[in-house]
Amino acid sequence: MSDKSPVFAVIGAGSWGTALAILLARNGVAVKLWGHLPEEVQTLARDREHRAFLPGIPFPDKLQPVEQLSEVLKGVDEVLIAVPSHAFGSALHAIAPYLSSAIGVCWATKGLEPQTGRLLHEVAEETLGKSRPFAVISGPSFAKEVAAGLPTAITVASESEAYAERIADYLHSDCFRAYTSSDVIGLEIGGAAKNVMAIGAGISDGLKFGANARAALITRGLNEIMRLGLALGGKAETFIGLGGMGDLVLTCTDDQSRNRRMGLALARGATIEQAKQEIGQEVEGVMATQEICTKAHALGVEMPITEQIQRVLYQGLDPRSAVQTLLERDKRPESG
Repeated sequence: MSDKSPVFAVIGAGSWGTALAILLARNGVAVKLWGHLPEEVQTLARDREHRAFLPGIPFPDKLQPVEQLSEVLKGVDEVLIAVPSHAFGSALHAIAPYLSSAIGVCWATKGLEPQTGRLLHEVAEETLGKSRPFAVISGPSFAKEVAAGLPTAITVASESEAYAERIADYLHSDCFRAYTSSDVIGLEIGGAAKNVMAIGAGISDGLKFGANARAALITRGLNEIMRLGLALGGKAETFIGLGGMGDLVLTCTDDQSRNRRMGLALARGATIEQAKQEIGQEVEGVMATQEICTKAHALGVEMPITEQIQRVLYQGLDPRSAVQTLLERDKRPESG
């Protein structure tokens, strides 16, 4: 930790925002936590824990749920946004009137802006201007494990090396390791696209295709993610690091992953809406699949796994047929 004791506003009181708020507060940072439903914030303040998503993990004394957005942002030094990608733009517009140019903004949201397919840093720069520091927080990290204090490692990326170091410093602890990077684009693409592959891994496992198929999907999926990321200006090393391969493996192989559970549900015949109701939280990969396909087509980037998942989600393709289509593709060099 740095000598400075900052005040953080965490925007988003779901499992991930709350877990990060708990982590920061344990590290000695004063944290004000805000969610868009006042009654839920009241419940968090009363219970001093998030019983819906993180039961049995008490809030540190330095974590204070606050109902009014204007109060949450009063006197803060940093803002951390942890809302679903479809709410990211509206969250930025909501906080903009309360932010001075000195306040840094970081986010742990993984996804692209719906309809436009823009990367989240592009949305942030348009809404809040380019003068303030921005950072992306991403990597293999389930909220429950972070909140429980289990060992975790993530990456903080920013165009400002000093700001990346500052945010990493606030997050870093004995059980939470924060690395830094300058590759904002790569980290954002890795965080968004791995959710799509996790749906595919869930479908594969749900159809009992075995460990070999899962390993192939993860490996070829990484190849797709890297092709897209490099086309957009990301760096190759990002995709073999925590925010690329690390996050991909985690999300594709563990049933804590909402996106993997979506794939498992689709494999047994559930609809998207049925699966969402069963999961009970946002499933980022569903929207990300459409946006990533659109972006890949515009750039001329081949992403066959993503395309088949898109057909399952949006065109009613039977999951078995999607896998069969992939298996029937012409053979080619592995580097292709």
